[in-house]
Amino acid sequence: MVKGAEPVRDYCLGEGISVSELVEQMRGSWGFTAEKIVTGIDILKRMVSDRDCLKFLSFPACIVATGTRGVLKEMVKRRWVDAVVTTCGTLDHDLARSWREYYQGSFDLDDRALHRKGVNRLGNVLVPNESYGIIIEQKMQELLSSLWGEGVRELSSRELCNEMGRRVCSEDSILHWAAKNDIPVYVPGLTDGAVGYQLWLFSQDRKLKVDILKDEQEINDLIFDAKKTGALIVGGGISKHHVIWWNQFKGGLDYAIYLTTAVEWDGSLSGAKVREAISWGKVKETAKQVTIEGDATVILPLMVASLLSERKAFVE
Repeated sequence: MVKGAEPVRDYCLGEGISVSELVEQMRGSWGFTAEKIVTGIDILKRMVSDRDCLKFLSFPACIVATGTRGVLKEMVKRRWVDAVVTTCGTLDHDLARSWREYYQGSFDLDDRALHRKGVNRLGNVLVPNESYGIIIEQKMQELLSSLWGEGVRELSSRELCNEMGRRVCSEDSILHWAAKNDIPVYVPGLTDGAVGYQLWLFSQDRKLKVDILKDEQEINDLIFDAKKTGALIVGGGISKHHVIWWNQFKGGLDYAIYLTTAVEWDGSLSGAKVREAISWGKVKETAKQVTIEGDATVILPLMVASLLSERKAFVE
Protein backbone atom coordinates (compact mmCIF):
# COMPACT_ATOMS: atom_id res chain seq x y z
CA MET A 1 0.00 0.00 0.00
CA VAL A 2 1.24 3.51 -0.85
CA LYS A 3 -0.02 5.90 1.79
CA GLY A 4 -2.25 8.66 0.40
CA ALA A 5 -2.14 7.38 -3.19
CA GLU A 6 -5.19 6.43 -5.23
CA PRO A 7 -5.28 2.91 -6.68
CA VAL A 8 -5.15 2.28 -10.43
CA ARG A 9 -8.58 1.19 -11.64
CA ASP A 10 -9.62 -0.70 -14.76
CA TYR A 11 -11.81 0.81 -17.43
CA CYS A 12 -15.38 -0.39 -17.27
CA LEU A 13 -16.76 0.05 -20.77
CA GLY A 14 -20.44 -0.60 -21.35
CA GLU A 15 -22.72 -0.02 -24.30
CA GLY A 16 -23.62 3.61 -24.84
CA ILE A 17 -20.81 5.05 -22.71
CA SER A 18 -20.47 8.79 -23.27
CA VAL A 19 -17.30 10.76 -23.91
CA SER A 20 -17.53 12.46 -20.52
CA GLU A 21 -17.96 9.08 -18.80
CA LEU A 22 -14.93 7.71 -20.64
CA VAL A 23 -12.82 10.72 -19.69
CA GLU A 24 -13.89 10.39 -16.07
CA GLN A 25 -12.76 6.76 -16.09
CA MET A 26 -9.43 7.84 -17.57
CA ARG A 27 -8.76 9.69 -14.32
CA GLY A 28 -8.84 6.43 -12.41
CA SER A 29 -7.24 4.17 -15.01
CA TRP A 30 -4.05 6.27 -14.83
CA GLY A 31 -2.65 4.86 -18.04
CA PHE A 32 0.42 6.81 -19.12
CA THR A 33 -0.87 9.36 -21.69
CA ALA A 34 -4.43 9.03 -20.36
CA GLU A 35 -3.42 10.98 -17.26
CA LYS A 36 -1.99 13.78 -19.41
CA ILE A 37 -5.10 13.94 -21.58
CA VAL A 38 -7.46 14.41 -18.63
CA THR A 39 -5.08 17.02 -17.21
CA GLY A 40 -5.15 18.80 -20.57
CA ILE A 41 -8.94 18.69 -20.64
CA ASP A 42 -9.12 20.22 -17.18
CA ILE A 43 -6.71 23.02 -18.12
CA LEU A 44 -8.50 23.68 -21.41
CA LYS A 45 -11.83 23.89 -19.58
CA ARG A 46 -10.42 26.41 -17.10
CA MET A 47 -8.78 28.44 -19.85
CA VAL A 48 -11.88 28.58 -22.03
CA SER A 49 -14.08 29.64 -19.10
CA ASP A 50 -11.63 32.32 -17.87
CA ARG A 51 -13.08 35.63 -19.06
CA ASP A 52 -9.89 37.49 -18.18
CA CYS A 53 -7.74 35.26 -20.37
CA LEU A 54 -6.73 35.99 -23.96
CA LYS A 55 -6.80 32.54 -25.57
CA PHE A 56 -4.55 31.49 -28.46
CA LEU A 57 -5.02 28.46 -30.71
CA SER A 58 -1.91 27.41 -32.61
CA PHE A 59 -1.62 24.53 -35.08
CA PRO A 60 0.21 23.43 -38.25
CA ALA A 61 -1.43 22.91 -41.64
CA CYS A 62 -1.21 19.12 -41.88
CA ILE A 63 -4.17 18.43 -39.58
CA VAL A 64 -6.36 20.77 -41.66
CA ALA A 65 -6.09 18.20 -44.45
CA THR A 66 -7.77 15.69 -42.12
CA GLY A 67 -11.15 15.52 -40.43
CA THR A 68 -9.58 17.35 -37.47
CA ARG A 69 -10.29 20.51 -39.46
CA GLY A 70 -13.86 20.16 -38.17
CA VAL A 71 -12.65 20.16 -34.56
CA LEU A 72 -10.62 23.34 -35.08
CA LYS A 73 -13.56 24.94 -36.85
CA GLU A 74 -15.84 24.07 -33.93
CA MET A 75 -13.53 25.75 -31.43
CA VAL A 76 -13.46 28.92 -33.53
CA LYS A 77 -17.20 28.78 -34.22
CA ARG A 78 -17.96 28.56 -30.49
CA ARG A 79 -15.53 31.40 -29.71
CA TRP A 80 -13.43 29.26 -27.39
CA VAL A 81 -10.35 31.12 -28.67
CA ASP A 82 -9.55 34.78 -29.24
CA ALA A 83 -6.73 34.49 -31.78
CA VAL A 84 -5.32 31.87 -34.13
CA VAL A 85 -1.69 31.52 -35.20
CA THR A 86 -0.99 29.01 -37.95
CA THR A 87 0.94 28.32 -41.16
CA CYS A 88 0.24 29.15 -44.79
CA GLY A 89 -0.75 25.56 -45.55
CA THR A 90 -3.79 26.01 -43.30
CA LEU A 91 -5.04 28.67 -45.71
CA ASP A 92 -4.33 26.33 -48.61
CA HIS A 93 -6.24 23.36 -47.21
CA ASP A 94 -9.09 25.39 -45.71
CA LEU A 95 -9.71 27.13 -49.03
CA ALA A 96 -9.22 24.04 -51.18
CA ARG A 97 -11.52 21.85 -49.08
CA SER A 98 -14.22 24.51 -49.28
CA TRP A 99 -14.48 23.69 -52.99
CA ARG A 100 -12.97 20.27 -53.60
CA GLU A 101 -12.61 16.90 -51.88
CA TYR A 102 -9.53 15.27 -50.36
CA TYR A 103 -9.55 11.47 -50.22
CA GLN A 104 -8.65 8.60 -47.90
CA GLY A 105 -5.44 6.83 -48.85
CA SER A 106 -2.53 5.00 -47.24
CA PHE A 107 1.00 5.73 -46.08
CA ASP A 108 2.18 2.79 -48.19
CA LEU A 109 0.99 3.80 -51.66
CA ASP A 110 3.37 4.01 -54.61
CA ASP A 111 4.35 7.69 -54.70
CA ARG A 112 5.80 7.49 -58.22
CA ALA A 113 2.50 6.14 -59.50
CA LEU A 114 0.59 8.84 -57.61
CA HIS A 115 2.77 11.54 -59.15
CA ARG A 116 2.05 10.24 -62.65
CA LYS A 117 -1.67 10.38 -61.86
CA GLY A 118 -1.49 13.94 -60.56
CA VAL A 119 -2.26 12.94 -56.98
CA ASN A 120 -0.31 14.31 -54.01
CA ARG A 121 0.04 12.29 -50.79
CA LEU A 122 -0.08 13.98 -47.39
CA GLY A 123 0.50 11.06 -45.01
CA ASN A 124 -2.49 8.84 -45.69
CA VAL A 125 -4.55 11.65 -47.24
CA LEU A 126 -4.73 11.98 -51.03
CA VAL A 127 -4.89 15.42 -52.62
CA PRO A 128 -5.47 15.50 -56.40
CA ASN A 129 -3.98 18.45 -58.27
CA GLU A 130 -7.45 19.72 -59.14
CA SER A 131 -8.28 19.72 -55.41
CA TYR A 132 -5.27 21.82 -54.45
CA GLY A 133 -3.10 24.00 -56.67
CA ILE A 134 -5.61 24.48 -59.46
CA ILE A 135 -8.57 25.54 -57.30
CA ILE A 136 -6.37 27.66 -55.01
CA GLU A 137 -4.97 29.55 -57.99
CA GLN A 138 -8.45 30.15 -59.39
CA LYS A 139 -10.00 31.38 -56.16
CA MET A 140 -7.02 33.41 -54.98
CA GLN A 141 -6.56 35.23 -58.27
CA GLU A 142 -10.27 36.07 -58.27
CA LEU A 143 -10.05 37.33 -54.68
CA LEU A 144 -6.89 39.36 -55.21
CA SER A 145 -8.26 40.89 -58.41
CA SER A 146 -11.40 41.93 -56.55
CA LEU A 147 -9.42 43.48 -53.71
CA TRP A 148 -7.17 45.29 -56.18
CA GLY A 149 -10.23 46.63 -57.99
CA GLU A 150 -11.52 47.94 -54.66
CA GLY A 151 -8.32 49.90 -54.14
CA VAL A 152 -6.48 47.54 -51.80
CA ARG A 153 -2.71 47.90 -52.30
CA GLU A 154 -1.44 46.54 -48.99
CA LEU A 155 -2.72 44.09 -46.40
CA SER A 156 -1.56 42.02 -43.45
CA SER A 157 -1.90 38.27 -43.09
CA ARG A 158 -4.78 38.85 -40.68
CA GLU A 159 -6.59 41.04 -43.20
CA LEU A 160 -6.01 38.49 -45.96
CA CYS A 161 -7.38 35.66 -43.80
CA ASN A 162 -10.44 37.74 -42.99
CA GLU A 163 -11.13 38.42 -46.67
CA MET A 164 -10.64 34.74 -47.52
CA GLY A 165 -13.06 33.72 -44.80
CA ARG A 166 -15.68 36.22 -45.92
CA ARG A 167 -15.39 35.74 -49.67
CA VAL A 168 -13.98 32.37 -50.76
CA CYS A 169 -14.35 29.82 -47.93
CA SER A 170 -17.39 27.75 -47.06
CA GLU A 171 -19.24 27.53 -43.75
CA ASP A 172 -17.33 24.31 -43.06
CA SER A 173 -14.08 26.24 -42.90
CA ILE A 174 -12.01 27.62 -40.05
CA LEU A 175 -11.47 30.92 -41.86
CA HIS A 176 -15.21 31.45 -42.43
CA TRP A 177 -15.99 31.25 -38.72
CA ALA A 178 -12.94 33.26 -37.74
CA ALA A 179 -14.13 36.07 -40.02
CA LYS A 180 -17.73 35.76 -38.87
CA ASN A 181 -16.74 35.88 -35.19
CA ASP A 182 -14.06 38.55 -35.68
CA ILE A 183 -11.30 36.23 -34.48
CA PRO A 184 -7.94 37.26 -35.97
CA VAL A 185 -5.89 34.63 -37.81
CA TYR A 186 -2.17 35.36 -38.07
CA VAL A 187 0.22 33.61 -40.47
CA PRO A 188 3.82 34.70 -39.79
CA GLY A 189 5.15 32.41 -42.57
CA LEU A 190 2.67 33.61 -45.17
CA THR A 191 4.82 32.93 -48.27
CA ASP A 192 5.39 29.26 -47.39
CA GLY A 193 2.48 27.70 -49.29
CA ALA A 194 0.16 27.87 -52.28
CA VAL A 195 -1.72 30.96 -51.06
CA GLY A 196 1.59 32.74 -50.49
CA TYR A 197 2.73 31.75 -53.94
CA GLN A 198 -0.44 33.25 -55.44
CA LEU A 199 0.28 36.49 -53.59
CA TRP A 200 3.75 36.57 -55.14
CA LEU A 201 2.39 35.71 -58.58
CA PHE A 202 -0.24 38.45 -58.39
CA SER A 203 2.37 40.98 -57.28
CA GLN A 204 4.43 40.46 -60.44
CA ASP A 205 2.00 42.62 -62.41
CA ARG A 206 0.44 44.71 -59.63
CA LYS A 207 2.50 45.88 -56.67
CA LEU A 208 0.45 44.39 -53.89
CA LYS A 209 2.33 44.45 -50.58
CA VAL A 210 1.98 42.30 -47.47
CA ASP A 211 2.59 44.07 -44.15
CA ILE A 212 3.72 41.36 -41.72
CA LEU A 213 4.79 43.95 -39.15
CA LYS A 214 1.18 45.11 -38.86
CA ASP A 215 0.34 41.58 -37.66
CA GLU A 216 3.12 41.78 -35.09
CA GLN A 217 1.86 45.08 -33.74
CA GLU A 218 -1.65 43.65 -33.38
CA ILE A 219 -0.39 40.56 -31.54
CA ASN A 220 1.65 42.79 -29.26
CA ASP A 221 -1.38 44.96 -28.48
CA LEU A 222 -3.62 41.96 -27.83
CA ILE A 223 -1.18 40.45 -25.34
CA PHE A 224 -0.39 43.66 -23.48
CA ASP A 225 -4.08 44.56 -23.18
CA ALA A 226 -4.88 41.15 -21.65
CA LYS A 227 -4.94 40.41 -17.93
CA LYS A 228 -3.93 36.79 -18.56
CA THR A 229 -3.00 34.70 -21.59
CA GLY A 230 -3.28 31.03 -22.47
CA ALA A 231 -2.67 28.77 -25.43
CA LEU A 232 -3.59 25.41 -26.86
CA ILE A 233 -0.59 24.64 -29.04
CA VAL A 234 -0.81 21.74 -31.48
CA GLY A 235 2.46 20.62 -33.08
CA GLY A 236 5.47 22.87 -33.39
CA GLY A 237 7.31 25.07 -35.83
CA ILE A 238 6.70 28.74 -36.46
CA SER A 239 3.09 28.76 -35.27
CA LYS A 240 4.08 27.34 -31.87
CA HIS A 241 7.06 29.60 -31.40
CA HIS A 242 5.25 32.74 -32.47
CA VAL A 243 2.73 32.34 -29.67
CA ILE A 244 5.23 31.64 -26.91
CA TRP A 245 7.72 34.20 -28.23
CA TRP A 246 5.31 37.11 -27.95
CA ASN A 247 3.94 35.99 -24.59
CA GLN A 248 7.36 36.16 -22.95
CA PHE A 249 7.16 39.96 -23.09
CA LYS A 250 4.09 39.87 -20.83
CA GLY A 251 5.70 37.49 -18.34
CA GLY A 252 4.61 34.26 -20.03
CA LEU A 253 1.44 32.24 -20.58
CA ASP A 254 -0.87 31.56 -17.63
CA TYR A 255 -2.22 28.43 -19.32
CA ALA A 256 -0.30 26.19 -21.73
CA ILE A 257 -1.36 22.92 -23.33
CA TYR A 258 1.06 21.33 -25.79
CA LEU A 259 0.11 18.45 -28.10
CA THR A 260 3.12 17.02 -29.91
CA THR A 261 4.52 13.92 -31.57
CA ALA A 262 8.07 15.32 -31.70
CA VAL A 263 10.91 14.17 -29.46
CA GLU A 264 12.70 16.34 -26.93
CA TRP A 265 16.19 14.87 -27.16
CA ASP A 266 17.14 16.51 -30.48
CA GLY A 267 16.68 20.00 -29.04
CA SER A 268 13.92 20.91 -31.49
CA LEU A 269 11.30 23.53 -30.68
CA SER A 270 8.59 21.12 -31.81
CA GLY A 271 9.67 18.52 -29.26
CA ALA A 272 10.38 20.96 -26.44
CA LYS A 273 8.09 20.45 -23.46
CA VAL A 274 6.39 23.26 -21.59
CA ARG A 275 9.06 23.16 -18.89
CA GLU A 276 11.66 24.39 -21.40
CA ALA A 277 9.51 27.41 -22.24
CA ILE A 278 9.33 28.19 -18.51
CA SER A 279 13.11 28.60 -18.48
CA TRP A 280 12.79 31.28 -21.18
CA GLY A 281 9.92 33.07 -19.44
CA LYS A 282 7.54 32.20 -22.27
CA VAL A 283 5.33 30.29 -19.83
CA LYS A 284 4.93 31.38 -16.21
CA GLU A 285 6.39 29.26 -13.43
CA THR A 286 2.91 29.21 -11.88
CA ALA A 287 1.10 28.35 -15.13
CA LYS A 288 -1.45 25.57 -15.42
CA GLN A 289 0.38 23.48 -18.00
CA VAL A 290 0.82 20.06 -19.55
CA THR A 291 2.63 18.47 -22.48
CA ILE A 292 0.68 15.64 -24.14
CA GLU A 293 2.62 13.35 -26.45
CA GLY A 294 0.45 11.87 -29.15
CA ASP A 295 -1.40 12.31 -32.44
CA ALA A 296 -3.62 15.40 -32.41
CA THR A 297 -6.03 13.76 -34.88
CA VAL A 298 -6.95 11.38 -32.03
CA ILE A 299 -6.39 13.48 -28.91
CA LEU A 300 -7.87 16.83 -29.96
CA PRO A 301 -11.31 15.44 -30.95
CA LEU A 302 -11.46 13.61 -27.62
CA MET A 303 -10.60 16.75 -25.66
CA VAL A 304 -13.07 18.98 -27.49
CA ALA A 305 -15.84 16.37 -27.37
CA SER A 306 -15.30 16.10 -23.62
CA LEU A 307 -15.83 19.84 -23.19
CA LEU A 308 -18.89 19.77 -25.42
CA SER A 309 -20.39 17.07 -23.22
CA GLU A 310 -20.05 19.34 -20.18
CA ARG A 311 -21.61 22.55 -21.45
CA LYS A 312 -22.16 23.98 -17.98
CA ALA A 313 -18.47 23.69 -17.18
CA PHE A 314 -17.41 26.58 -19.40
CA VAL A 315 -18.65 29.72 -21.10
CA GLU A 316 -19.77 29.37 -24.73
